[in-house]
Amino acid sequence: MSTKENSSYRYLIWAGAGLLFIINAQVFRYFIDDQLFLTSLSGLIATIIMLIPLVATVFKDFRAGERKMHELAIIAVLASCVGSEDFTTPAAIAFFLLISLVIENKTASGVKASLEKLAKLVPGKAMRLDKDGKVTEVEPTDLTEGDIIRIPPGENILADGDIMKGKSSINEANISGESLPVDKQEGDAVFAGTVNLNGLLEIRVTRAGKDTTIGKVRDLIMNAEQTKLPFVRMIDEYVRFYVPIILTATALILYFNPHANDTLMRVTAALVIACPVALILATPTAIVASLSAAARSGILIKDINHIESMARADAFMFDKTGTLTSGTLAVELVAPLQDGDEISLIKAAAIAESASSHPVARAVRRFAEDAGFEGVHPDNLHEEPGRGVRADWDGHTILAGNFKWMEDNGINTEYFDAALDDIALSMSLLYISIDGIPAGWLGLSDSLRSDSADTLNDLKNRGIRYLGIVSGDRQSVVDMVGSKLALNGRNGGCSPEDKVKHLQALKEKGYHVVFVGDGVNDGPALATADIGIAMGAAGSDIAVESASIALMNDNLNRLPFLVQLSRSMRSVVLQNLVLGIFIILGGMILAAMGMLQPVIAAAFQVIGSLAVVMNSARLVRQGENLSGDSHE
Repeated sequence: MSTKENSSYRYLIWAGAGLLFIINAQVFRYFIDDQLFLTSLSGLIATIIMLIPLVATVFKDFRAGERKMHELAIIAVLASCVGSEDFTTPAAIAFFLLISLVIENKTASGVKASLEKLAKLVPGKAMRLDKDGKVTEVEPTDLTEGDIIRIPPGENILADGDIMKGKSSINEANISGESLPVDKQEGDAVFAGTVNLNGLLEIRVTRAGKDTTIGKVRDLIMNAEQTKLPFVRMIDEYVRFYVPIILTATALILYFNPHANDTLMRVTAALVIACPVALILATPTAIVASLSAAARSGILIKDINHIESMARADAFMFDKTGTLTSGTLAVELVAPLQDGDEISLIKAAAIAESASSHPVARAVRRFAEDAGFEGVHPDNLHEEPGRGVRADWDGHTILAGNFKWMEDNGINTEYFDAALDDIALSMSLLYISIDGIPAGWLGLSDSLRSDSADTLNDLKNRGIRYLGIVSGDRQSVVDMVGSKLALNGRNGGCSPEDKVKHLQALKEKGYHVVFVGDGVNDGPALATADIGIAMGAAGSDIAVESASIALMNDNLNRLPFLVQLSRSMRSVVLQNLVLGIFIILGGMILAAMGMLQPVIAAAFQVIGSLAVVMNSARLVRQGENLSGDSHE
């Protein structure tokens, strides 16, 4: 249980004890004729009981360097004691203010509850296998890289790892937000915080404890909850003036009503209504609700300023492979420059791409395996993201990459002119050279995602003015993809530096730019855009670290949802702030006019706090009907 939750329960205990004495005071008032002695005594005890946690809260705020203006509540209670004949009024005021504190603390602890719901890491033991196959139960925190653990059906997976034996369906909703289970088999990666549904698995641990994907997600969401919006930081800067201003206002009420019978009542009501509980709750409640809605949908927001910035987005720029297309490339053309040299070309490509995580590299390795080639690793390997790979093997230097990569390395590209024929125009091409001599190329095809067109149309309908592609692939391939989508810009043959230039050009035109990529080869672009979104980031440290926002799955429909969520959050925050300001200003005016009783003012504080919380809670339901189906 968190500190905030503990505080809430303590406040409830104090409030409950105080309420009992308030009820007791009313019983004495109507049933015992002792000139209100026992009534006053019970009211005084109730007031003291509920002042204790209020005073403790103020001291705790001061020690923590926070200014939440709770001292106004204490001043209000003490002021109401002066003119009270039986202390039941100050007790009632203290009770309502304490209930407001309960609401505030329960709200502050909400993000922790949402994290636990996200992770669903229930206490349990990991079944670790030793070399002899003997099972030992250990704590998940005791697992290390290389351990083999057994996961029975229906159990939580307690570490990131690769399946060594078995196959099963895995519920990955906690990580990716996917509503449907994902089928996994030997060699596939699994993540801590997910659930093994129906098969017995043996998993080799790659990461455990805080290093797991879910551990990093939880830490980043916690950090996001602690960040502040720009106007909130501005409020924090001037908050030190709030209490002096309120005390000055109450002094003016006292000055202009020195002889009124209800002067003290007016001052007390003003102090009570000035406690800015609703204002304090206005932003954090909306933030917690938004982070919870995003996390449930498999969206990791690293800084709350990023989701606020999304509300101003009016341009989206996409990488192509794995973003607008499925990213599941397949080799369909092997074109050696020397007749009958297909085997050498495939082998050279497989060696060069043996360690890369790029979709092209994975496709080449799959093709080589299907063709019967055993994995061969080069002696030395150097990769230039977005360009190509240089590999040294058995005394030879192999280059594999795009056309510009060949030009940059002094390869005579005239030999590649045949790659511009009609058959190859619609394919992504991987050029190969060996020892500086062109060897040929591989043609790879990719399919458009089934949800790409609908997502772009949805973004356009939400007011996004510019939609474009920046890709390292050839212009002809980009044009082919772009012809099927409603795009403003199609930019092919882009290096990482070129992508940055295109994004900067858009920003100079006044656009607020979002870049969507895979988070591996698009680091500079993700950092340059106003908002960088990495797709399919589950298990990818690079994606989680380089992007502003990470989609743990690869569903494009999260993008329109993000735009809507950001705009809804901004709207709710403004609504909450207006409500909080209205309660304070309106209440102060009514109090100054003698039209607001202190007890009613305290009740309004509770009503206002609940209204803010319920208004923000609407955000939690955002995305509940969002499809979780993958689109290959």
